[in-house]
Amino acid sequence: MLRRLPDVLVNQIAAGEVVERPASALKELAENAIDAGATRIDIVLEAGGIKSILVRDNGVGMSAEDLELATERHATSKLAGDDLVDIRSLGFRGEALPSIASVSRFSIASRQAGDDGHRLEIDAGRKGQVCPCAMQLGTEVDVRDLFYATPARLKFLKTARTEQGACVDVIKRLAMAHPDIVFSLKTDGRTLFAARDVQGDLLTQSRERLSAILGRDFTDNAIPIAAEREEMAMTGMIALPTYSRGTGAYQYLFVNGRPVRDKALLGAVRGAYADFLPRDRFPVLALFLTVAPEAVDVNVHPAKAEVRFRDAGHVRGLIVATLRDALASSGHRASTTISNFALGRMQSNPAPVARQQAMRFTPPAPDGPPDVAETGAAYQVKVPAAPQPEDHPETDFDGPLGQARAQLHETYILSQTADGVLLVDQHAAHERLVYERLKAQVDSSGVPRQTLMMPEVVDVAPEIAAALAARADAFAHFGLVLERFGDGAVLVREVPAILSKLDVASLVQDLADDFTETGDVTALKERVLEVYATMACHGSIRSGRRLTLEEMNALLRQMEATPHSGQCNHGRPTYVKLALPDIEKLFGRR
Repeated sequence: MLRRLPDVLVNQIAAGEVVERPASALKELAENAIDAGATRIDIVLEAGGIKSILVRDNGVGMSAEDLELATERHATSKLAGDDLVDIRSLGFRGEALPSIASVSRFSIASRQAGDDGHRLEIDAGRKGQVCPCAMQLGTEVDVRDLFYATPARLKFLKTARTEQGACVDVIKRLAMAHPDIVFSLKTDGRTLFAARDVQGDLLTQSRERLSAILGRDFTDNAIPIAAEREEMAMTGMIALPTYSRGTGAYQYLFVNGRPVRDKALLGAVRGAYADFLPRDRFPVLALFLTVAPEAVDVNVHPAKAEVRFRDAGHVRGLIVATLRDALASSGHRASTTISNFALGRMQSNPAPVARQQAMRFTPPAPDGPPDVAETGAAYQVKVPAAPQPEDHPETDFDGPLGQARAQLHETYILSQTADGVLLVDQHAAHERLVYERLKAQVDSSGVPRQTLMMPEVVDVAPEIAAALAARADAFAHFGLVLERFGDGAVLVREVPAILSKLDVASLVQDLADDFTETGDVTALKERVLEVYATMACHGSIRSGRRLTLEEMNALLRQMEATPHSGQCNHGRPTYVKLALPDIEKLFGRR
């Protein structure tokens, strides 16, 4: 027998979609405050938000009538007309407040300009009467005993400390996206997070806000991003590949001011960094994407954590191209964190300084023709002719990487710069040079192909077969020639010659999985570049090989002229810089 569910039960069901934990409720309340035009948002938690979440803002506030309507389902002030596409706020589903109120002891008070304040209390969906109250301009929401009305859901919450961490993460993300708003988050009298007011334009505010949240190390080792393409724009900062993490938790993505965790966007980031980081390392970044409202659907997820783009390929292209151009512009730059770590260790323990005196210096090998790339000759890698002494006198340090002075342990090049010294890992550095040359060959002439004696038919879903066939030209550039074979299959005729013992069906399935997950295909390129990375590793100068000064300087000059030479193919730094003032501090000269 069919029956209509009571409103309280409907709201509790909706709460299961919208409010998974205290952080979910906090996110909805903070977004409401932002949409209300608040310039300051203060939050107080108790027991990680399980016992209490208090959110106070100085936004436009509400009248008594609006306060009553705000706690009804599907009531919103964020949708001016009836166009579900033209959304210019952080959300409008109209379920957050009634859903939260249905599973907690809920109180909301608000005052707008020229009016008195009013308060409304709701206990597990049972609504009281709106009554007058004294308060400042804005809105204050107090959520107590979250999920007390649904004990089964309460059991699934984590410890108060874990829930508190999730709440802090939510506010950090919103603070990154809105640097013009002051945020504070406290618990038990302690400040967990504070984002102060910063003067200047929005770009200055954004940089300072990112520095305050992610740390000065991040902004010191990051590249600013600014790009526009048709109806999209992107700003933010991305870290150098050598400044990476073992988890993707430090990748912050925003669409029209909304924090999102979107697989397609994360896949685009991974594709942009594919040449520089192994799969178990992740870049640190904050990217802010601005898209025309009609070009993105922001309500495909109940918690508004995902978005859907009208042209996902266009968005991916913007991200990949912009990030790759920015990384290329960084040239040979590597992060400073390794140098700072080394200096910190030496300052806290003077023993390494003393051991430096006993370090084994290798005299330069006898003068001879530069032969750095002899083992890479099979890959057509050439090191430029070494500079002659008359062209580069002893005191000439104009090059960013300076002039070689010695070789340490037949592995590291000691170079003197105008403002310090460098230690260069000769194998890692040359590995990147060889790899970049191989990539350049691929870009210019493509990957050599091998024709299969018997073309192989691989069954895939019809939509995947169509998608793979549509990208046939891109695959052919990387050595894979395929075509559609009926509705649910593709026919593979040629494969990359460098991929020995290739399982064709497995490769095609990987391509299909890539398309399903990210909306694009990167598996083939990654496989090819992995082989080239291995070739570069084996075709590079090995540790333990003695080099002449000419060879060392030739390597430094080519590093300066080669993109990404600050990190090897595995994301490790190729050199460490010690600034002269820091060295002087070690020896008490400063």
